[in-house]
Amino acid sequence: MAAQLTYSNSTDILSEDGILKLLAKHFPVTHPSLLLGRGDDCAVLSNKTPLAISSDLFLEDVHFRKTYFTPEETGYKALAVNISDLAACGARPLGFSLCLGLPASIDVPWLEKFITGMAELAKKYNIILAGGDLSQCEKLHICITVWGEPVVQGGFLVRGGSMPGDILFVVGRLGLARVGLQVLEEAGRNALNNWPDACAAHLRPEPQIDAGIMLARAGYNARPPALMDISDGIMRDLPRLLGLSGGLRATGQTQGGGLGAEIVLARGQLHPEVIRHALQQGLDPVHEALLGGEDYALLGSCAPDMLPALNAAIPGLTSLGVVTSGGNILCNNELLDNLNSGFDHFMRQA
Repeated sequence: MAAQLTYSNSTDILSEDGILKLLAKHFPVTHPSLLLGRGDDCAVLSNKTPLAISSDLFLEDVHFRKTYFTPEETGYKALAVNISDLAACGARPLGFSLCLGLPASIDVPWLEKFITGMAELAKKYNIILAGGDLSQCEKLHICITVWGEPVVQGGFLVRGGSMPGDILFVVGRLGLARVGLQVLEEAGRNALNNWPDACAAHLRPEPQIDAGIMLARAGYNARPPALMDISDGIMRDLPRLLGLSGGLRATGQTQGGGLGAEIVLARGQLHPEVIRHALQQGLDPVHEALLGGEDYALLGSCAPDMLPALNAAIPGLTSLGVVTSGGNILCNNELLDNLNSGFDHFMRQA
């Protein structure tokens, strides 16, 4: 890790060497997937299979606030949101790189707690920290790149491939993290008293790695499921799964081909805190659940004959509806004519 970060005139002095020692305390240097780890100009990967790779920024006052995120939660979530992308590909996580921009307000105790939270999740999935960079910044900036390997011959799961008649499903809760964000913004950490599950969903999302791996294995001898993670809400992410965004596959053909969906989402399928919060605001709980971002649940589709086995093997998998050929998306027989109501970094949010 190269760096330009030094602090002085403090009992808790941060320096490049000091930060590297903190990282070494919590993260090993060697790993079966590395020929060369931290300490050189580059890490050298030894993996002989294709790799899935993803990067995410996690920025203070954009993605989180230090006023209600503990240091441990900040480190944990920064890595979790990246690992969720690997879950959506059906990949087994292997390693990550970490780039940190640290403001002068960060001291050694805060940083060690941050690293502890990140290391907790890394140890759970046996992920190696391979390298990164350090710098000084006005606010806390975190950038992580994570990579993983396929669990079956034939590669990774992708968003494309849905067909009319396929069953739509989710693994995880819808809308709960959105409630957590709203109540934490309103009440800070006092919100945990009345909204514990919603706050936990926002502060410490659980990547669905095991479910992603089981879905990849299920597709080995059959048509693979289409899969993605829900980071911006069903109303924005479902059209992406169906190819309504017009993205191109490697073949050059447009994804989806005008696919639509008929969603059936009953209020009783939602977490009680989602229902309670929506009713207190005079809002429709189902609509709020469709808008919810940062759920880091998995959204997918599969052939109908695959669903019973997936239901038996994957806890928390719930049928959501069916893929159609009409090009429209309906929920509970109501047309969702505003498909851009999910989260977008570059649009002003309501």
